[in-house]
Amino acid sequence: MTPPDPATAAPPAPPLTGLRVLDLATLFAGPLAATLLGDFGADVVKIEHPRKPDPSRGHGPSKDGVGLWWKVLGRNKRTVTLDLSTPGGRTTLLRLVRTADVVVENFRPGTLEKWDLGWPELSAVNPWLVLARVTGFGQFGPYAHRPGFGTLAEAMSGFAALTGEPDAPPTLPPFGLADSIAGLTTAYAIMTALAARDRTGEGQVVDMALIEPILAVLGPHPTWYDQLGHVQPRTGNRSQNNAPRGTYRTADGTWVAVSTSAQSIAERVMVLVGRPDLIDAPWFATGEGRARHADVLDEAVGGWIARHTRADVLAAFEKAEAAVAPVQDVRDVMEDPQYQALATVTTVDDPELGALRMQNVLFRLSATPGSIRWAGRPHGADTEEVLTELGLTPADLAKLRSEGAL
Repeated sequence: MTPPDPATAAPPAPPLTGLRVLDLATLFAGPLAATLLGDFGADVVKIEHPRKPDPSRGHGPSKDGVGLWWKVLGRNKRTVTLDLSTPGGRTTLLRLVRTADVVVENFRPGTLEKWDLGWPELSAVNPWLVLARVTGFGQFGPYAHRPGFGTLAEAMSGFAALTGEPDAPPTLPPFGLADSIAGLTTAYAIMTALAARDRTGEGQVVDMALIEPILAVLGPHPTWYDQLGHVQPRTGNRSQNNAPRGTYRTADGTWVAVSTSAQSIAERVMVLVGRPDLIDAPWFATGEGRARHADVLDEAVGGWIARHTRADVLAAFEKAEAAVAPVQDVRDVMEDPQYQALATVTTVDDPELGALRMQNVLFRLSATPGSIRWAGRPHGADTEEVLTELGLTPADLAKLRSEGAL
């Protein structure tokens, strides 16, 4: 048998082709999880309230009245309006659930149940369904019914207490860190549940609390406290585990970041900055020892960097095989040659805004890559298409509109 000609063979289908995801969630973890699945071929149907669109459409800057954040978060999703609190909306959702593999929602616990759309009702019409429930605090416990946002998770997890200068207040990130971590984790949890479904033939519920994934990425702090009573204080850009480590100002007024997590790198840096004598100090042999002498090391490294331009610093560190990176803002990111080589930022043609640039899919697969097929679409743009696929007639759609379900 003659193998297909690579030049004329159809490109392979993305790995999640055939997977249908109903995205009922808003702001931001749940929708991000659905976006990540859509990037690799899942048919994601975004369901929004007819009169209260996903608030991310109005978050941050807009152009010509079109929210730019939504263009990223809503990419690769078909948009449908549906009021789940109405009888027609409930019935229509259950029809959609029969065709779906995954439902992602982030209502407060009990909200779906109030509409008779809880797990018993959803699994009854589709035993294969995976229901991902993303909330601030989880589905049970004393805080379960509180309103929850990423900021609260960043505070409660210990992240804010660790972040900032020692003599300054705890610091919150200026972006959705906890939501983003939870979104990534939710996508992983969904794929794990789907793998289990392939073995057992049954779906299940994913209970994702924003306060947990961010705690997981903070590392062994609970174990340190449990075994040693150790509570890490705020140390600014310094680390308690290695030094030199931090950001340093160059002669031309820019900044670079230096890391010496590996002993060999720390030694190369000290040779580069003209202080090889420090390598022989007994405390230099461990990261913890170097961290206790960060003042000495920062003076040596910071003083050398302050006498050189950023370009010279980067070139010298690269030649010495030492770890350094420029501190970049988004303008630098867009022009960075490594990001360009990886196509980390790509251009998407959008009917509303024309060519627009955004982050590309999260990782590269050699055989079945993902892609951005379209940017976030207008509110309800695909309602008729999606519901007609279910078998609803124009008369059915008109009836649903008359009762406010669409």
